[in-house]
Amino acid sequence: MSIRYAARTRPGTMVSTWLNSLVSGTAPSGAGYFGGGYDGSNYATVDKFAFGDDSRTTLGTGLSAALRGDAGMANSGTAGYFGGGTTGSFVTTVDKFAFSDDSRTTLGTGLSAALSTLAGMANSGTAGYFGGGQNASAAAVTTVDKFAFSDDSRTTLGTGLSVARYNVAGMANSGTAGYFGGGYGATWYTTVDKFAFSDDSRSTLGTGLALAIAGVAAMANSGTAGYFGGGYPASPFTKQTAVYKFAFSDDSRTTLGTGLSTANRFLAAMADSGTAGYFGGGDTGSAVATVDKFAFADDSRTTLGTGLSIARSRLAGMANGNI
Repeated sequence: MSIRYAARTRPGTMVSTWLNSLVSGTAPSGAGYFGGGYDGSNYATVDKFAFGDDSRTTLGTGLSAALRGDAGMANSGTAGYFGGGTTGSFVTTVDKFAFSDDSRTTLGTGLSAALSTLAGMANSGTAGYFGGGQNASAAAVTTVDKFAFSDDSRTTLGTGLSVARYNVAGMANSGTAGYFGGGYGATWYTTVDKFAFSDDSRSTLGTGLALAIAGVAAMANSGTAGYFGGGYPASPFTKQTAVYKFAFSDDSRTTLGTGLSTANRFLAAMADSGTAGYFGGGDTGSAVATVDKFAFADDSRTTLGTGLSIARSRLAGMANGNI
């Protein structure tokens, strides 16, 4: 049994899950999900990776439409959400997957505007956020929509991103703050905006990404550090292997000695906090099925023997992890 899981679990659903595991003698391990994407065609596919053994299954029910450029976020222990994207037409749709049985519903209230290439992050147990993106007029936006997990109601923050951009990435230190980093608007950006969960106020980190970069993905080891990986900068205009790590204690940035297994952009990410984070799919010159795993204990990288069920880029990730 994992004592770490018991110590860090929030009250409510996840406590009940953990207590039930004491009876069975096995601790819940959770799972991560990669949804949507593109490789000549859009996909509704949702692949699920069990954190206990990194095995992959593909959900019988995928997204409500085949699309690309969506974003993901999750209320660990309860449900995950995929929002926005394009089917050929930009959408406001937010699909919700119940972690108890992976069933899908579609929220009655979606995004405040039809957007693609946006980002998601969440304060697990409280609310999730979708930020930035490109609208149907091909303009970058600063919008940040907030979904309360208690009833899935949506509000739009009075203060959005510090600069309008799309192909942005999001990650969060649950209970404290969420971050939106990189992206493209009028130009490429190094900008990392930080939103305090206590009042949704925004600050911009003094140290952003090491390169102005778009098409990046992000995930986090909640309570410790967040990671931005891959993407493509304005100069040199090449896909990247770099993974940048931001320590939540002081928001300082370092660059991992081992980056992604292949230079990549338009990938997705998700994480099992306390254990490992995953970067999946993307475009390395063509769409790939690769999933790289970074152990949070030492930031070492392995590549899963079983990747995505379909090679695709412009997908999204979210996880039922240890928050």
